[in-house]
Amino acid sequence: MTPIVVVTGLGATTPLGGDLQSTWQGMLEGRSGVRALTQDWAAELPTRIAAEVVVDPTDVLDRVEARKLDRSAQLAMVAAREAWEDAGLSWDHAHGIDLDRVGVCAATGIGGLQTITGQWDNLRDKGIRRVSPFTIPMLMANAPAANIGLKVGARAGVHTPVSACASSNEAISNAIDMLHLGRADVVLAGGAEGVIHPFSIVAFSQMQALSRRNDDPEGASRPWDVDRDGFVMAEGAAMLVLETLDHALARGAKIYGTLRGAGITADSHDLVQPDPDGYGQSQAMIKALREAGLVAGDVVHVNAHGTSTPQGDVTEAGSIRTALGDDNRAVVTSTKSMTGHLLGGAGAIETLATVLTLRHRIVPPTINLANEEPGLGIDIAKESRPLPSGDLAAVNNSFGFGGHNVAIVVTNEHVTD
Repeated sequence: MTPIVVVTGLGATTPLGGDLQSTWQGMLEGRSGVRALTQDWAAELPTRIAAEVVVDPTDVLDRVEARKLDRSAQLAMVAAREAWEDAGLSWDHAHGIDLDRVGVCAATGIGGLQTITGQWDNLRDKGIRRVSPFTIPMLMANAPAANIGLKVGARAGVHTPVSACASSNEAISNAIDMLHLGRADVVLAGGAEGVIHPFSIVAFSQMQALSRRNDDPEGASRPWDVDRDGFVMAEGAAMLVLETLDHALARGAKIYGTLRGAGITADSHDLVQPDPDGYGQSQAMIKALREAGLVAGDVVHVNAHGTSTPQGDVTEAGSIRTALGDDNRAVVTSTKSMTGHLLGGAGAIETLATVLTLRHRIVPPTINLANEEPGLGIDIAKESRPLPSGDLAAVNNSFGFGGHNVAIVVTNEHVTD
């Protein structure tokens, strides 16, 4: 019998707050975490806004430890520690849990960009001797996962999916598979990104992907609004502790919710543009529901990818209608309207938000939606919206450059106080 996968710990550090509770509260309040960049290097950029974390990770981590980590890994470690301890586990050992049954799946979309650019500057300006001996361990895409694995003593496997903006939902999907296949009892899963830097901002700007609403940072991320002009780059991390239900019950863990299944597809259409008919996106949702043993009518909520790009938002609305039906009852939101786009960390913070949405039966709003794109055919929550009582199911979508599509199905089964 396939094990049931439950969520027993949550952790986050985002543009809305330095921990889980402040981030969730910010979502419920409909606050924007987007700000004007004040660094000197931002002054001449075409896009001068981003969503930086509220609490710098170097203010949380041990100073010596932080110096050996790229910013993406720093953020991942902060969120992972909160999630692990929230699950009632010790960060430095596993409270008697069999370490051969502990895994990590921690993703990033870009990885150690800050280290690569910073150490290149050192080499160019100061010479060979000023390049850090920690450069390679810091810039590796698997550095966040590897460092988390070392902290919790994970021996069942430490994995790093890299699939652009679908990365951390793919990590969560892989963690579900590890638990379903009996390869682990506990997996710490999620993702992080920390690449707010002139190089990445200019590169995305050259693609015409970023909003240039520099005079209105808080209003720049506006999914499904007719005046949207691109996404807002963000940084941060979110991690979830996943366990088999039997393992969680045996150790008396609290349970936030259940991850019933996941669906993964690829568009095979274009490297950066989604397939306009949304076939791969809708199939990811359909596959996730099939794995979950649910039907479209069971879904009451969708936390959408909703990036605020002209083509992407319309495509996703169509894929939701295709997967769930034109008469579906799902309340849709995009928390990116508040957090900005965490790139490789996006799926994790949005799956986390989906879990809390069902647990508390309230959908966070999509802010900045002043003039909705006509003909979308989905019910978007422009204010916080209550959900009904009873058993609930929701879908979280993540889509990435390369045509990567991942959908996660969440339910409020097995929730404990």
